[in-house]
Amino acid sequence: MLVYFLVIIPTLLFAFFVFTYWQERKYRRKPFYRLSDVGWQRLAPPPEEELVHSVALIGDVGALATDGSDPVINLVSQWQQEAQDKGTMVFLGDNIYPIGLPEEGHRHRPTAEARLNTIIKSIAAYPGKGILLSGNHDWLKGRTGGYEQMLRQELYVREKIQEPEVYLPPNGCPGPSEIQLADGVLLVVINTQWFVQRGEKPLGHKQDCPYTHIEEFFVELNRLLKRNTHQQVLIAAHHPLYSNALHGGKFTVKQHIFPLTAMHKRIYIPLPLFGSVYPFYRRFFGAYEDMSHRKYKQMRKRLLRIFHRYNNLIYVAGHDHNLQHFEVQNNHYIVSGSGSKTAFVKKGGKATFTLEALGFFVVNFYANGQAWLECRTVAEDTSLGQVAFRKLLPMHA
Repeated sequence: MLVYFLVIIPTLLFAFFVFTYWQERKYRRKPFYRLSDVGWQRLAPPPEEELVHSVALIGDVGALATDGSDPVINLVSQWQQEAQDKGTMVFLGDNIYPIGLPEEGHRHRPTAEARLNTIIKSIAAYPGKGILLSGNHDWLKGRTGGYEQMLRQELYVREKIQEPEVYLPPNGCPGPSEIQLADGVLLVVINTQWFVQRGEKPLGHKQDCPYTHIEEFFVELNRLLKRNTHQQVLIAAHHPLYSNALHGGKFTVKQHIFPLTAMHKRIYIPLPLFGSVYPFYRRFFGAYEDMSHRKYKQMRKRLLRIFHRYNNLIYVAGHDHNLQHFEVQNNHYIVSGSGSKTAFVKKGGKATFTLEALGFFVVNFYANGQAWLECRTVAEDTSLGQVAFRKLLPMHA
């Protein structure tokens, strides 16, 4: 019996980890498609002249290069040339790593300012719309003092770009903010960081927010969606509601065996079994920015309860550093968070598409009422980028 526990069980566990690791290495950085979407290359959207509006959804660009060589910003420039004034670019939060825009004199200020100026330059040079949202890093990684940090970034952007809709929702309020992008196409922006933020966060007229109680936000969001069922509604936020990646509790075998690589990628100290404590904690209890955390779960539950009442909603977020698409109860949920970093994403589950690569999603709306989702990624062998996935988003009655 002792031999069984000391030899056979460890051997089986080792074989399991090796097999799982081999499977992960086999598909990492390769696209996963749901079986019904495998032949997506054969499908073509309507002609370009029928385009009503194009929305580029770019998340987590906080570590972008500021010398003009950033591959994702260059990919955005190509999209700008195609969309012209029929487009809107939405930066989905975590605009500056690691802690947003600190005060003057802080050691991170020069780098933060350079990165933010790169985004501002991209917006200013574009004839269409440009919008920034805030994410947890923009709120000082969710810590106390994050509200002041976010306001500093918003004020900086507004001073550079004199457009009322350039930073939404305004003043760090929960939202929802709505923008009519084109006839029949509505953008709704909500501040999901508000719900998981520690410390001060704005609410009430004294802080220029329209509500005195957060329940009023959910009531207004439901009313907004109800009176716009005749339109195609795109909802932009920072936190995803479905994810096959880190914040959704998905970890690699490597992270179980070498958990200290979460602190630094070169700390390869094997801690089997003990190393699984951290991934299991993140999956079942969660940090403040994980779906399993109490505050995040409450927010997610309330939002989904409202969204499930309607059809054809397109909800897009960043936060996880990869590209994902889910179709759940006649609505579409997108993760577009690989604007400057990439991280592991698990295939399968409820996902129709996943990919670990630098890039972003585009949603194109056409005159015939169709909405097409397009995943654009940085290609290693060309400066033009590539389309990794394209899908007609089914519209349900």
